[in-house]
Amino acid sequence: MDRTSVWRKDTSIAKCKELDADLKTDTAIIGGGMAGILTAYLLKEEGINCVVLEEGRIGCGQTENTTAKVTSQHNCIYDTLIQERGQRIAKQYADANQSAIQQYRALIQKLNIHCDWSECDACLYTKEQAEILKREGRAAESLGIPTRFSEYTELPFPVSGALYFEGQARFHPLKFLQALSAEINVYENTKVIKLDGNLLLTNRGNIEAKKVIFASHYPFVNVPGYYFLKMHQERSYVIAVKGAGRVQNMYLGIDEDGLSVRPYEDMLFIGGGGHRTGENIKGGQYRRLYRAAQRYWDGCKMTACWSAQDCMTLDKVPYIGRYAQSKSHWYVATGFGKWGMTSSMVSAMILTDMICGRNNPWQEVFSPQRKKIKQMGALANEGGHAVRGLSGLKPEAAGELRCTHLGCRLTWNPEEESYDCPCHGSRFDKNGNKIDGPAQCGLGEKRRKK
Repeated sequence: MDRTSVWRKDTSIAKCKELDADLKTDTAIIGGGMAGILTAYLLKEEGINCVVLEEGRIGCGQTENTTAKVTSQHNCIYDTLIQERGQRIAKQYADANQSAIQQYRALIQKLNIHCDWSECDACLYTKEQAEILKREGRAAESLGIPTRFSEYTELPFPVSGALYFEGQARFHPLKFLQALSAEINVYENTKVIKLDGNLLLTNRGNIEAKKVIFASHYPFVNVPGYYFLKMHQERSYVIAVKGAGRVQNMYLGIDEDGLSVRPYEDMLFIGGGGHRTGENIKGGQYRRLYRAAQRYWDGCKMTACWSAQDCMTLDKVPYIGRYAQSKSHWYVATGFGKWGMTSSMVSAMILTDMICGRNNPWQEVFSPQRKKIKQMGALANEGGHAVRGLSGLKPEAAGELRCTHLGCRLTWNPEEESYDCPCHGSRFDKNGNKIDGPAQCGLGEKRRKK
């Protein structure tokens, strides 16, 4: 079956121009996904001259593969945030994501965007860990997020607990992106190859920018910033089924075998089967999801399937703010985890304020330079993965394929017929062409450079 998302199948965004000459701008944004486009729009509203540089087509990365939930419900994060970083910092996270939902709503109304915006509850459910959800509910309520606990859902199986976050939403991401991109200056098929101070070198010309925003999912500049030491990537899978009936709300199971469920038109999107990129040597994720769908919704038929890739930070909070202390004119938005749509709007609001010289009330919780004392164990774990991936014989002697990012050994992913990097998540198709970064070139390109 074709692995194209439902969003991409029913929406075609008009092509944007390609860069054809050198130029100067106030702000250059690398990445034409939801975060980059939203940031460009908000900056334009502030009178800031900016351009978006997209390596391929608008929304062709993770935006087209999202399940498009716009929520402040981000699994069980609030109880942990309060315990690890305190009530004040957790409140910033809650307020930022609640405000992101409101900002989407206001923008859609202002521009009259027809993107299937639908408001609903977002529900965490469990078959066996009800107390965890009760704690999460108390934590969220203490931060000003309305919730309710129940033992009932619309799902066709019993649960021991369900925590509903009220006033959440879902939408069609590419319909929204299509409308918003018409308002800004975007250059497609324009790949940023290198940065030299304020100069961005691309495959089609050079751009001089006073400020630069990395909104390209995973930053490709290793030093400074060292994001490759502070993040890993995970893959997750989605199937669309018909004949499963309707549910009104969105659901996410917190148990190991929990499913993500959301409606769209006459379909249900059922997700799960997540794993660290590069650790799927046996495959079978789509089959497992379809078996679960048939078990719970007897007679349903799969009509589409696709996958997504998410950047996971050490503490599950995105990195939004200055790229590094030594680069005062560089900014970054990355590490969104499974919550890319809401985090994209949060990024746009924070970065717009910072570039306009305003203090943002939420920037502390997301700061890439935040203290990481409690994250040392996670940092050591990321380092361990890198060491294992880099170890072994030289590729020439072993016949191995190595990632063009930092040389980690690639593994074969039979689910998607790709070579995946377990260190930092770069992916390549069976012919060696790059699919996902932070690698900047394909396997064949690397060999030609040697």
